[in-house]
Amino acid sequence: MCGIAGVCHSDDAKGDPRLLRKMISLVRHRGPDDSGVYSDHGIGLAHARLSIIDLSTGQQPMHNEDRSLWITFNGEIFNYVELRQELLQSGHRFATQSDTEVILHLYEEEGEDCVRMMNGQWGFALWDSRQRKLFLSRDRLGVRPLFYASVGNDLVFGSEIKSILAHPGVPRELDLVGLDQVFTFWCTVPPRTIFRGIHELPPGHSLTFKDGELTLHRYWQLDFDASAGNGTSEQEHAERLQDLLLDATRIRLRSDVPVGAYLSGGLDSTIITALINRVSTTSLRTFSIGFSAKELDESTFQREAIAFLNTAHSQISCDYPDIARTFPEVIWHTEKPVIRAAPVPMFLLSKLVWDAGFKVVLTGEGADEVFGGYDIYKEAKIRRFWAEQPESKHRSRLLRRLYPYQSKLQQQSDVYLQSFFRARPEDLESPFFSHLPRWDLTSRLKVFFSEDVRTALGDYDCQLELASCLPPTFSRWDGFSQAQYLETTFLLPGYILSSQGDRVGMAHSVEARHPFLDYRIVELGARMPPHLKMKVLNEKYILKRAFGHLLPPAVLNRPKQPYRAPDGKSFFARTTPEYVHELLSPETVKADGVFDFASVNRLVDKFKTGRAIGVKDDMALVGILSTQILLRQFIEEFELGGLSCGKLTMSCAAS
Repeated sequence: MCGIAGVCHSDDAKGDPRLLRKMISLVRHRGPDDSGVYSDHGIGLAHARLSIIDLSTGQQPMHNEDRSLWITFNGEIFNYVELRQELLQSGHRFATQSDTEVILHLYEEEGEDCVRMMNGQWGFALWDSRQRKLFLSRDRLGVRPLFYASVGNDLVFGSEIKSILAHPGVPRELDLVGLDQVFTFWCTVPPRTIFRGIHELPPGHSLTFKDGELTLHRYWQLDFDASAGNGTSEQEHAERLQDLLLDATRIRLRSDVPVGAYLSGGLDSTIITALINRVSTTSLRTFSIGFSAKELDESTFQREAIAFLNTAHSQISCDYPDIARTFPEVIWHTEKPVIRAAPVPMFLLSKLVWDAGFKVVLTGEGADEVFGGYDIYKEAKIRRFWAEQPESKHRSRLLRRLYPYQSKLQQQSDVYLQSFFRARPEDLESPFFSHLPRWDLTSRLKVFFSEDVRTALGDYDCQLELASCLPPTFSRWDGFSQAQYLETTFLLPGYILSSQGDRVGMAHSVEARHPFLDYRIVELGARMPPHLKMKVLNEKYILKRAFGHLLPPAVLNRPKQPYRAPDGKSFFARTTPEYVHELLSPETVKADGVFDFASVNRLVDKFKTGRAIGVKDDMALVGILSTQILLRQFIEEFELGGLSCGKLTMSCAAS
């Protein structure tokens, strides 16, 4: 995995090597092993390399035989071995053993359709000098990031936004619509980002830039068609899943450096670890997070999985001060506000992996989206069941049973629960039925927006904008599939794989690979009938059916526990860091102008006096603080070649 950056000129101007080096230096954490730039008339490409495959001859930017094609590539093509063999049989000749060169030859053979043949995770820029065309592409599920911005008639791009901000022609301004989206969906909706004028290439899309014209093209679309599985038995579905997931795991172990795994003690990571043991002959190293807060800690189940699978294990323990101390550095890498502090422990975990001498880990990420594992799927099913008979006194009890650990919820009346969970007949008409309670709760945080921000947003409705992004077939899918689409298409790449994934992993030069997000697995899951994914309220039923024999009973039969981390309390549990006092002070909040200083002051006082309760207070504190940090890091004190953190009293330099 690597970092890329570059500038494509609409005229014959030559790429500026000095600018390219500045742009790539800001993402050196993504590729500490090597760096390079390529400059010619019309193009400048830059690359920071994390050496994983073909350690000796895989330097980039890379060219083909006649130097008509140049590429800077971030990612891995897991089926590159098979593609390379096919290309050799077609007469192509290779100078390296890298998967990067496979893309160049595949483009020679297939043009822009080459990405349809690739099984992997990527963001790359390919310069076709003969056509004077730049071709950008991002993988199907959005595992790897890619951003771009127009500067006059030129195109600037990079793996991370900080590289784009290094260009002197790119303004540093907050996009208030993007902020509104984060404070609703937890992420922005591509191509929008939190920065005005800087765009995110959506997952499953490619982009061409030629003669100053930019064209966006979707090459892959998640589509649910349960009827495609008609006539296939449960056993046949399970066997097909076994074969595909084993192969997805096998090809993700391709590496010229050691590969480890995250082992949380949950179903998904334990399945992947068990499959690694089946196809690998080497002893596996696994890694996990432990929490001092017992209600968040999964160490008991981790120990069960470690003993059963016989892995060499390392764990990092995370406490409240760890969250507070590390939070600003995490925001430097997420490049967007976050509503929960969950990315911080993942940041610390990747440091543990790097310090142990590993660059690559396999994870269980994606199983919840593809096979219906989140509580939101159960919740939507119960809400739909209740909304069909809203007068029922029995159906509401199912919601109470779903969240036994939320004492405040248990005390509420049925009338309150029906309103809070949007379990009314009229709510069933919304295409976003499954997500209404989550989005309603997060949207309540906008009460902290300043009057100027509210005025600027006017009557903007982010749900209307999201509705315009839905595929034409969305309304014909069942409710379970609609919920899966929303999770997989928006939250997964926008938050789970970015703020909790790529950005905090690559902050310490650690590449995560996700067998469950092999597009063949995703498409198989989309063809399965919903009852195989959730049988009554038994989540991920087909996974348990297919792989239960590989797991310890304690893990197989454990109740689902969502990954959570300490939130707002972390910043006030013991000694409050100076940057928190500074950034949340009435004077600073008022001067920055994004939030209402009086409302923020009351929130801070609740935390100082121990009166803060519930998810809303936690999300508000984390969301506001992360936004204030982002303003300071990227707009007020951003400097070319590095970052001045001012009063944040910590180092934000690339790791």
